[in-house]
Amino acid sequence: MSGINKSFPGVKALDNVNLKVRPHSIHALMGENGAGKSTLLKCLFGIYQKDSGTILFQGKEIDFHSAKEALENGISMVHQELNLVLQRSVDG
Repeated sequence: MSGINKSFPGVKALDNVNLKVRPHSIHALMGENGAGKSTLLKCLFGIYQKDSGTILFQGKEIDFHSAKEALENGISMVHQELNLVLQRSVDG
């Protein structure tokens, strides 16, 4: 991913972001809330359309327009879910 930009009304969510992922390795994308981590991945996965920039995958430029299209090309995303366990009290 090179020079990725994405804006929403009144917010520049991604400003010239670059990300290189090496094959067969583990990567962590970390940052504060609102830093653009999810937005960047949603641009890769076709959920959001980037305003500008280039995404290369297996040597080809890609620009998916749906999650289905990304999946068909071997890219998937595990969505963050914060509420996997219902809130419960602990009686002691």
